[in-house]
Amino acid sequence: MLIDSHCHLHDKQFFDLSKTDEVLAHMRENGVDKCIVIGTDPLDSEAACDFANHHAEAWWTFGYHPNDYDGDKAKLAADLERAKKVLDDKRLVAIGEIGLDYHFDGYNKDFQRHLLENMLQIAQDRQLPVSFHIRDAFEDFWPIYHNFHIPTSVLHSFSDSKKNMKQGLEEGFYFGVNGLATFADIAHPPLERIVFETDAPFLTPKPFRGIMNKPGYIRNIAEWAADYYQQNFEVVAKITTENAEKIFKI
Repeated sequence: MLIDSHCHLHDKQFFDLSKTDEVLAHMRENGVDKCIVIGTDPLDSEAACDFANHHAEAWWTFGYHPNDYDGDKAKLAADLERAKKVLDDKRLVAIGEIGLDYHFDGYNKDFQRHLLENMLQIAQDRQLPVSFHIRDAFEDFWPIYHNFHIPTSVLHSFSDSKKNMKQGLEEGFYFGVNGLATFADIAHPPLERIVFETDAPFLTPKPFRGIMNKPGYIRNIAEWAADYYQQNFEVVAKITTENAEKIFKI
């Protein structure tokens, strides 16, 4: 069994939701039995919640992507107050994706830090793990993270330095490994500390580059990992699945 620990299958901007059953059937045919659909703002998180409650294979997260927050503190407070009605949902397994992203021009550090602190407070209050999106921002991330106490969490789509990987390992993090690993020159964490993810519809793995990603392609990421780590496919599947089950309690 395999798990896609991070995808956006619920997002109608990318997926034709009338074909969800086909996508889930393809997922199961490839040995992927569970997926987690990731919220990127309050409304998107509600859509993730609805999706998970209508598909037995799916769980969901409540998130607010750093690039989607415009700095309106009053609106953020209202959004988070409204979110209380879904945060007790039985299929909610984490907070995320949340974090800091300084990769593209136009970002506002103060806005992103404020949002991250608010979202980490929710994770701490509810003792939920977090799916972190951190891009070119670890120097600011670590001090903020250390102000909170949350369960074991995941650095989603990690592609940063070996130095930050080492710190992440020391801090107890797990690392989201996706299609990026199959075609990019990035550092790879130890097998015992990874979970698989597609980030579908993004980051399609080899040999399917150029088409939309989907959860069934977790199998191809697992095949890459078996080759890279020089382990049997079954061993890789067992380790990564148990990691995801332990972190997200699914």
